[in-house]
Amino acid sequence: MTQINLKKLQALRTRTFNLPPQKRVSSPAAALTFVNKRGFVYFWPIKGIDLPSLWVSVAGDRPVADAHDDPGHITWGWKDGALDKKTWYYAKILRGKATMISLEVAPYFYALSENYGSPEEDYLIAYQEGRLPQSAKQVYEALLDKGAMNTLDLRKEAKLSNAKDSEFNKALEYLQKDFKILPVGVAQAGAWKYSHIYDITTSHFPEIAERARKITESQARMKLLELYFDMVGAAQVRDVQKLFGWGNEITKRAIGKLVESGKLSLTEHPKIKGEWVAVSEIL
Repeated sequence: MTQINLKKLQALRTRTFNLPPQKRVSSPAAALTFVNKRGFVYFWPIKGIDLPSLWVSVAGDRPVADAHDDPGHITWGWKDGALDKKTWYYAKILRGKATMISLEVAPYFYALSENYGSPEEDYLIAYQEGRLPQSAKQVYEALLDKGAMNTLDLRKEAKLSNAKDSEFNKALEYLQKDFKILPVGVAQAGAWKYSHIYDITTSHFPEIAERARKITESQARMKLLELYFDMVGAAQVRDVQKLFGWGNEITKRAIGKLVESGKLSLTEHPKIKGEWVAVSEIL
């Protein structure tokens, strides 16, 4: 069996992660180009997950700085400034972490969500089947009833003012991961004068459900896997499961189709045991 060429793997990731000596991303327009080329990236780098991030593309391969005046934090302003521009899809998606998705790729993610084109009914089905927590139901219904709101007003309208912060935040994260809501702006509210404004996904992006309807689950998984392996070059099945949260059999089946088509190859890593999957470019 062929082995991964580590030099070729590093060269690929230098390009896709935008590592030195690649030119730094230095403007909102360049940030959008970076996201569109990759298809989806993290906003911050996430420990234990190999995936490009906007932070690394701007600041280099280093930890996110605590200092507020670090030059890398310019990304925060770009992200907030774009929330209402509909230039990309931003929400806590992959592993519940801040994810930026190109508008071309977002329908493929949506096609794998538990949404079937009826925002007023889908959530009720999920709730009745025990898949939607009570707190998430209350948040979603508040947005359906009142429209976009900042987190302070939303918490009040959802009747969660007396709930623990963790319960409210988990409700927001759950609804974002399932493409039911997303942040669409920033309000000067609260003690820090900073609060995200949330809205129903299909209200902010009314075309996403229709575009997703034409995509099968198999097509969606294969598309996302192709983009993923184009970015990271090589990975194990467990890495894919860790990122996307798919079941073992579903993940293996999707990868198997790409191997059969010749787009991916089964291989070995010269230093790490186990079966690996890789793009031909690094073999």
